[in-house]
Amino acid sequence: QSNLTSTSTSIFTNNLDDISKFLIQSNEEAIELVRIDTTWKISGNDTLVIKTRSMDNLFDKVLKVNRGTIISENSEKYNKYSVDDSTGIHLAVINSKDKTVGYYIFGRSKSDYSRSYVRIGDDPKVYLADENVIYMLSTKESYWGEKPKEDIPTPQINTTTN
Repeated sequence: QSNLTSTSTSIFTNNLDDISKFLIQSNEEAIELVRIDTTWKISGNDTLVIKTRSMDNLFDKVLKVNRGTIISENSEKYNKYSVDDSTGIHLAVINSKDKTVGYYIFGRSKSDYSRSYVRIGDDPKVYLADENVIYMLSTKESYWGEKPKEDIPTPQINTTTN
């Protein structure tokens, strides 16, 4: 019976406060998010301000997604689960010492859209994640950033009469 139980473990177990960089890659597209002091920035983009909600999703949903049932250990089936090098979405988590502390390849579940598959680091196993977090791992700058909001001056109403 014990081999039939499904365990659920968070994929990221390191210190969230020590993360200084995220690299997200899908096909030929990639984006790098870097923390400078307490502010997150998109590498190579000085015009966009990071959307708080996108970063919150990355920390609170993607890194806290739980790996569950092992779906496969056969590397020849990675393509079927979209977790091979070319079809998966790669996420590297890098700490303040420039060391990779988490590496994941996420794949879309074709049968259950509320979940995704995940490979973790060098582990050959493909796990079923408890949520679909694929859409939170965009390589588009517009997903992560927005133009800064300009303060529009409040018009002064002239109340003096002639």
